[in-house]
Amino acid sequence: MGVITKKIKGTEDVLPKESYRWQFVENIMREEAANFGFKEMRTPVFEHTELFARGVGATTDVVQKEMYTFDTKGGESVTLRPEGTAGAARAVLEHALPNEGLPIKAYYLTSCYRYEKPQAGRLREFHQFGVEEYGTSSPIADAEVISLASSIFKRLQIKDLHLEINSIGCPCCRPKFNEALKEYFSAHKEELCGNCLNRLEKNPMRLIDCKVPSCHEIAKDAPSILDFLCDECREHFELVKKYLKTAGIEYKVNPTIVRGLDYYTKTVFEFVSDAIGSQGTVCGGGRYDGLIEELGGQHMPSLGYAMGIERLLMVMDNQGIEIPKPASCALYIAGLGESAQLKAYELVNSVRKSGLPAEGDVVGRGLRAQMKYADKIGAKFSMVLGDNELAEKKAKVKNMTTGELTELELDENFAVKFASLHMAAEFEIVE
Repeated sequence: MGVITKKIKGTEDVLPKESYRWQFVENIMREEAANFGFKEMRTPVFEHTELFARGVGATTDVVQKEMYTFDTKGGESVTLRPEGTAGAARAVLEHALPNEGLPIKAYYLTSCYRYEKPQAGRLREFHQFGVEEYGTSSPIADAEVISLASSIFKRLQIKDLHLEINSIGCPCCRPKFNEALKEYFSAHKEELCGNCLNRLEKNPMRLIDCKVPSCHEIAKDAPSILDFLCDECREHFELVKKYLKTAGIEYKVNPTIVRGLDYYTKTVFEFVSDAIGSQGTVCGGGRYDGLIEELGGQHMPSLGYAMGIERLLMVMDNQGIEIPKPASCALYIAGLGESAQLKAYELVNSVRKSGLPAEGDVVGRGLRAQMKYADKIGAKFSMVLGDNELAEKKAKVKNMTTGELTELELDENFAVKFASLHMAAEFEIVE
């Protein structure tokens, strides 16, 4: 009988043999976030649809085309989160986190869902590491969150990542820019794709980053937002660049970066890799000073970013970056017969309590099959218990690499003596 179903298109399984890679990356993200003063936030996988319509933007591709939205039995419209920021902002408001002091610095490791054509580096269920900082308008905060992302990439030894930054202005200066864009792109209406024709009136700034070749070519000569910035936005952007320079972070100003979500204002940025083709952005974010207000709160300048974990792992694979494998089984104990199996189980547990990974048979294999399994799981040492070993209260531990045998007594100090043997072997490997 075949499997009754398979995984849904656009999703992937993370199997036990590869989950250590995810854990390694996630642990570094947690450690670096903590170094910068960020604490973890976890929000529900689904929210009221209105949250994303208001927060992400009703005219965005995410809201119009990509969300997984459904009605509950109670008649509520809910949506699987397509990104992490809107839910985090909702939590900040609902739990009155500003009362605990500003700035609020949070990070998340979460799954997100978007209905779009699956391709390399872009799945329908994908995972993000993101940071959120609420309650600061300082350009130092912009440089700080970018520095956090940069420090993660350095810890992961990722090379050839390019930081590109831009300012997309604020509600004061952006209207003039939008008018200039409408005027420019209206002269090319006949050449625009259907999506860009829809965006022309509602969200003209999105025409700048259209990936359709004909639209992309037209956008090359479009007006630049940098020519329309108000004094405040221009000064903010110049200070962000100064602080990035102080932090030793190289960047390139790219006026075509606008990001895909409506809540962005002022600083926007992307870390881009050339190692994974067209889906090269592994981290993107910026400032969203009006988001909290849009969701019903008082004005609270905010910023953050999201980092795609699948894309990050793709970059590391393509660059040949080796992720350390977790510690394998230190000792496998094979028990022959009921009494020996009971003793083996006792000793396995004692070794585990000493802090070393140990295993024994739980399937009912014969000795040959048990030794084959010990080799398959990479056990560093093995030991066989039978009637003779039980009678003599001692057994020989075999180094699976060198074949060397060491006799140990099967007493209450067995785990301590084995730990010393294991440590000596590890020391020899390092030497």
